[in-house]
Amino acid sequence: MFDYSDSGVTLAAMLDTRKHNKSCLYPVKVRVTYRRERQYYSTGKSLTLDDWEKLPTTRSKNLAETRSQIQDTADKVKDQVKDLIKNDLFSFGTLNMRLGQGLSTTLNTAFVARIEELEESGKVSTADWYRYTLRSIILFEHGNIELKDLKGDKFKSTALLGSSKINFSQITAAWLKRYENHLLDKDKSYTTISMYMRALQVIMNDAKAAGIVKLAQHPFGKGKYEIPQHEGRNIALTLADIGKIVKYDCETDTIAMCRDLWFFSYLCNGANITDICKFRYSSIRNGEICFYRQKTVAKAKKKKLIHAIITPEMQAIIKRWGNPADNPEGFLFPFLKGGESPGDERRLIKNITHLMNDKMKAIGEKLGIGNISTYTARHSYASVLKRSGANIAFISESLGHNDLKTTETYLASFEQEERLKNAALLTNF
Repeated sequence: MFDYSDSGVTLAAMLDTRKHNKSCLYPVKVRVTYRRERQYYSTGKSLTLDDWEKLPTTRSKNLAETRSQIQDTADKVKDQVKDLIKNDLFSFGTLNMRLGQGLSTTLNTAFVARIEELEESGKVSTADWYRYTLRSIILFEHGNIELKDLKGDKFKSTALLGSSKINFSQITAAWLKRYENHLLDKDKSYTTISMYMRALQVIMNDAKAAGIVKLAQHPFGKGKYEIPQHEGRNIALTLADIGKIVKYDCETDTIAMCRDLWFFSYLCNGANITDICKFRYSSIRNGEICFYRQKTVAKAKKKKLIHAIITPEMQAIIKRWGNPADNPEGFLFPFLKGGESPGDERRLIKNITHLMNDKMKAIGEKLGIGNISTYTARHSYASVLKRSGANIAFISESLGHNDLKTTETYLASFEQEERLKNAALLTNF
């Protein structure tokens, strides 16, 4: 009765016979099992052993009403379990947060629960995003008194919980605006502000779902606080500039490797460095690299497989810097060995990304192009195709976007640049 099972998570209503109350009744609970761990959630109902046995088929009005109330509680737990599984975020910590079980009404606790669950799921980058958001909020609320414990990349969850608790009730639309102004005063970009606010919005949404925050108290939304939309910078390069980069006479092998990997990213549909580091020889099919974007694959309902033609230039880069092609499951490039923990994997990819950004920035300065980064390759790929008249649907498919609207927003700055250029022609007497 009241059973449910999906993705290794099972749920069932059960009579907890370990201990009865003063009336010799046993509590009815909803038991959730995951990876051999069990947690129990109260239904608020207690029954005798005899009544529990009768419950599924009873015609008694009182017992039927009790059954209905137990079903309501089981459905509430099941709905949260299903949603967490769907978003690949299930854990008891997150479920408890959703159900408001055993947690104080503090922002710190909710953030730490989310961080721990993301780390457990191997989503280290997203966990870092939430960790730095909470760190920023604590420093906004309490100045530098927490700074000693919150420095560096390795600050712990215990420091984030700290002694300076932040209640959900403090987070109002006015508070959010003050926090935004504080971040601007700290020279944070609107990109960073938007990321922090979106993390905070997710936590507030979960608290609302758990009943910790009432609908009227929820500070995000139209007429309340709206997350600022940053206007993307036009960081795309022209074909002429890309040609200068490819022909640049590199002073060292390290610089040459970084330049070549940047060019590989540009040719490979603007694939980011995380994706490139995870490419295996088995990813190559019929002269194409086929892959899912690591950044979006966990969140996307529809998984979009990207196909990138391996050009002769890409083949030459693989031959120069890649692993030998003697193992289909071997990585294309020698940055990962396989078997690394999510934290170690994240550190290795972060290190190669920082190295590339450092060397590419230096190349850009020497060529007079300006700052070049790993992300410039993706923007340049999209803009070169756009300027060459490629169909926007093709560009969208190549980038791994799930809808054309995302691609149109992505290309907005390029289209504005073209309009400005054309407007100048009107007065070129």
